[in-house]
Amino acid sequence: MRLAYLDCATGISGDMTVAALVDAGVDLQALRAGIDSLRLDGVMLSFSEVQRGGFRGRHLTITHPEQHAHRGLKEIEAIIDRGDEISVSARRLAKYMFRLIATAEAHVHGTSIDKVHFHEVGAIDSIVDITAAAIGFDLLGVDEVVASRVPTGRGEVNIAHGKCRVPAPATLELLRGIPLIDEPIDSELTTPTGAAILRAVVDRFSLGLPEMSIEAIGYGAGSKDFPERANLLRLVVGEAIPDAESDTVVVLETQLDDITPEMIGHAKRVLLEHGALDVYSTPIQMKKDRPGVLLTLLALPADGPRLEDLIFQETGTLGVRRQICQRTKQARQPHTVQTVFGEVLGKLAWRGGRPASFSPEFDECIKLAAAKQVSVKEVIIAAEAAYLSNPVIPANQAAASKLKALTPLATQPADHSHDHSHDHSHDHSHDHSHDHHH
Repeated sequence: MRLAYLDCATGISGDMTVAALVDAGVDLQALRAGIDSLRLDGVMLSFSEVQRGGFRGRHLTITHPEQHAHRGLKEIEAIIDRGDEISVSARRLAKYMFRLIATAEAHVHGTSIDKVHFHEVGAIDSIVDITAAAIGFDLLGVDEVVASRVPTGRGEVNIAHGKCRVPAPATLELLRGIPLIDEPIDSELTTPTGAAILRAVVDRFSLGLPEMSIEAIGYGAGSKDFPERANLLRLVVGEAIPDAESDTVVVLETQLDDITPEMIGHAKRVLLEHGALDVYSTPIQMKKDRPGVLLTLLALPADGPRLEDLIFQETGTLGVRRQICQRTKQARQPHTVQTVFGEVLGKLAWRGGRPASFSPEFDECIKLAAAKQVSVKEVIIAAEAAYLSNPVIPANQAAASKLKALTPLATQPADHSHDHSHDHSHDHSHDHSHDHHH
């Protein structure tokens, strides 16, 4: 599984994110073509190599003519939608991030999303930042995005309503539920755009770098140079190291109350045939006490978008919820036993150093029972008895045990049990220069 890790040592902003994506290898020409297709007159992206705290990074500068018109969310979404060089998924992600900012701004100003207006200069910056970030993550093609804890910074920032404590109200609203860390730097480290990117693309947060094989590293530089630490957003891209006893799955679910049971059953079969790990339905009571069904699907993250489209196609539902979950499981491998009726295929399952268990495949037992004209129960009992008479140690478990036995004692963990000291408001005349990072 392909991973991206956002190391937000000095926070995150839109321009830092885009710069890190390009530095990690995202196609710059494709990104520029996408932004050009928005047809925003006079907008240009330029990237330069800079030093921050003695380390190199890539810095993004967005130039655009200053204008003083106001735009609402619907108008901005229309601009994003005209990007004919931008994939549908990237446009959807860009609009989602902008809607997150608008929702936060509406909440802190006590108004509605439809009444939130963005100042022209801020709107151009935000449109470019958010759209470029959406294009970049779409081109990156990862299955999961992980992030570190996020510092917000300290001090004050100037907005249209006067001085405001960091984090700004809309930023703080966007950071609900995201793990924060205090970094004693007097600057706005995480901007509204950066917070919206985190909220939209990050699947989980981690205290450190995930277990992965690194393929690319990108550094996006902020505008300021801090004496305390390098003002860089680090993006690490690579393959997750597989763990036989845990993995990551996407959970898709939708509520259905206008479809027949037969169609739900058909949808479940189609989803399983197209790669779902599991599909099940649960009776529920919906609005006005209407009886309904909750359809739930588990899949590998890479298969999520394709199976989500199938759910829409087969059920006609209006919406699908999605969440990434960590799953603990038993390691498994195929195994065949010899019975008096013939060979029976099944699987071994085990966890850690405990003995493996054997489960015969039910469909295989049905076929063999029909061929031998005996009951399915007799075949299952025979298969389980055959394994118990000749249990095996799975290959992966045996290799792990051998490796542990060969590990020198000096590298084993010591026993230390003894005591040994060994976004943007309705009038939105904000100064948005702060949104292009610290």
